Amino acid sequence: MDPLLFEFGKLDFNMVQANYQRELVYLSKWWREELDLSTVCHFARDRLVENLMGQVGFYHEPKFGNCRQQCAQISQFVNTIDDVYDVYGSMDELKLFTEAVERWDINRMEHLPHYMKICFLALYNTVNEMAYEVLQKHGLDVIQYLKNAWSDLCKAYLVEAEWFSNGYTPTLEEYLENGWISVGVPMIQIHVYFLLDDYPISKEALDCFKNGYPDILRWTSLIIRLVDDLATSTDELKRGDVPKSIQCYMKHAGVSEYMARKHIKHLVGETWKKINTNDSKALSIFPKSYINALKNITRASQCYYNPGDGVGIPDTHVKNWVESIIVEPIHLSHT
Repeated sequence: MDPLLFEFGKLDFNMVQANYQRELVYLSKWWREELDLSTVCHFARDRLVENLMGQVGFYHEPKFGNCRQQCAQISQFVNTIDDVYDVYGSMDELKLFTEAVERWDINRMEHLPHYMKICFLALYNTVNEMAYEVLQKHGLDVIQYLKNAWSDLCKAYLVEAEWFSNGYTPTLEEYLENGWISVGVPMIQIHVYFLLDDYPISKEALDCFKNGYPDILRWTSLIIRLVDDLATSTDELKRGDVPKSIQCYMKHAGVSEYMARKHIKHLVGETWKKINTNDSKALSIFPKSYINALKNITRASQCYYNPGDGVGIPDTHVKNWVESIIVEPIHLSHT
């Protein structure tokens, strides 16, 4: 070991960490002072630090700081709106909110309850500002892509809310067809593509998003849905959530929870094989830095959800990561 290089490595880590701390200061001011959405949506999870930590796991390089900040904002909205659909909103309110997002029309706000008006307008303004930034940098109007991604997510949330309201347990196939969208990853990763700012936006990628979602995005989202369910399904069922993949498979396949979990873990492994063997096809459409972000979100999520729900109920292992990567600098030697 070269002691001098070792000290440079520690110094470099501390400099990068200082960037993360500045990003967290910016996000805290935005969330708690500018929006103050947590006061109105008091029922929702506040996971701002964990959301930034997640972005660090997806693309850690200092040059991606702007993308980290903006996608942490998007992730914070995901947490809030997910809880609107899961634990607070009535079915009539949820249908109105879904319609407002689908039409992306502030005139649809008049029939929403107060807390939904605040939530929708905050989302509307934030996403439009991001689209404005892309328009300035790249000369492209991407609001339709971002709006469609949010619309797909809210419609998927609404499907799950209707299942829960009707006491319906879908088949595993039916659940996953909706669940890979409702996990929120496709929506976030479409924002990442436009905000990563490490490459020119290509026509091939726009056509791919216009015609649906690329396979690699579907597969990464599916893995995250499955590992999320493996870690959270028991706690979320207790708080009154829709049956997850484990329970769906148990009911329709007539197997034990142990066998259902084994099957879900098998699906995770098989889906990883699809990602790894189709790398070249994805690279023909998307740049390598974006493909890496897609793979990293999958890897980081498997860490977050092992051994438990590191997002919904941050445990010791997540707190330790936050402290070591964002809070505590590495001690430098004095020689």
